[in-house]
Amino acid sequence: MKDIPSNIRPREKLLAQGPQSLADAELLALLLRTGYRGTPVLQFAQQLLDQCGGLPGLLGATLEPQRIKGLGPAKRAEMAAVMELARRSLLSQLQQHTVLSSVAQVRAFVGMKLSALPHEVFAVLFLDAQHRLIQWEEMFRGTITQTSVYPREIVKRCLSLNACAVILVHNHPSGVAEPSRADEHLTQQLQAALRLVDVRVLDHLVVGGSEVVSFTERGLM
Repeated sequence: MKDIPSNIRPREKLLAQGPQSLADAELLALLLRTGYRGTPVLQFAQQLLDQCGGLPGLLGATLEPQRIKGLGPAKRAEMAAVMELARRSLLSQLQQHTVLSSVAQVRAFVGMKLSALPHEVFAVLFLDAQHRLIQWEEMFRGTITQTSVYPREIVKRCLSLNACAVILVHNHPSGVAEPSRADEHLTQQLQAALRLVDVRVLDHLVVGGSEVVSFTERGLM
């Protein structure tokens, strides 16, 4: 940071203009504080963002030490703490407000949870009658290309939680969020099964890289 003119150093820029004035790499550089030999901290921050697929990928990443040069135990611990605080903050917001009034937070939360995973996960947001979050659960885990989903288990969990509605969520480790025909068929199966116990499926979100695709917005439900 000492090699950067004082008026454009991230810390001074933040104090003078506010955090919204900083680019993602500048904010990350403040957290990292130092780079490594031959790589200044701003360059290191940008490399880290590029390697993780941007900020959404970074927030959802598991920071494996062997994959990221220059990221030692202390920095990994600090970044993991910041990421977990961000996830918990979004989760708290979803529990306090209806999900239909917090669409951006829902997208951010599921992206942070699933975007960087190397395998498929099928998760469910269980909601009460006012569409507030009761619980988030990762119910099924699969391989890099597919996950076996059992409607009966989702029905049972809805009944045990007294859920009145759900949002279905799964990820595509390929990074392509486009829903497949199999995704559409599964959604129809789950809608039919949950309809029998008066539980509405409000949406099915597909997470791929930094993108989150909504079945409802696509007119697929």
